[in-house]
Amino acid sequence: MNLRIDHVVTTGVFELDGGTWEVDNNIWLVGDDTDVVVIDAAHDSKPIIEAVGDRNVVAIVCTHGHNDHVTVAPQLGEQLHAPVLLHPGDRELWEMTHPGQSFRQASDEERIAVAGTELEVLHTPGHSPGSICLHLPEAKALFSGDTLFSGGPGATGRSFSDFPTIIGSIRERVFALPEDTRVHTGHGDGTTIGTEAPHLADWIARGY
Repeated sequence: MNLRIDHVVTTGVFELDGGTWEVDNNIWLVGDDTDVVVIDAAHDSKPIIEAVGDRNVVAIVCTHGHNDHVTVAPQLGEQLHAPVLLHPGDRELWEMTHPGQSFRQASDEERIAVAGTELEVLHTPGHSPGSICLHLPEAKALFSGDTLFSGGPGATGRSFSDFPTIIGSIRERVFALPEDTRVHTGHGDGTTIGTEAPHLADWIARGY
């Protein structure tokens, strides 16, 4: 088996609550030379399609419904003949960017088969109601979206987010994983569970 994780970075605008921010987004591709799962559909479909190449796309999984993670999701799904998955908790956020467009429900503990292995969906609300992480035990990898970053939890200062909720998700779901799990984040540099877990109390104390 030739399981591999490919990485694409796209740049664009995140919009919420009347504000706009220029952001770089990480898109992750998990698979082999034949099949692949695309994690997040940010800003621009062209570099994502180039990274896919001639592989079959099993699914396009959005870690949450913020516009910068679903920007080109319906378009990408159509171009790559693949279902777009999103947790239904983020339907309202999705509708802000893609009104009337459908997606397939991603459910907690659902397993997405690709390249002889499985990605497990972990519902980790807090940054948004429908935020998910994707765990790939075979590769000791977690795709955390905006739930966990290097240095702390995802932002909770805007609509649809809640700090105690994201702390609960991180404590109960994310930090339950092995310490050597590599965390592939939605923005910025990666980290490991073992690097971040000792700082949970500090994050709670600072309140963000």
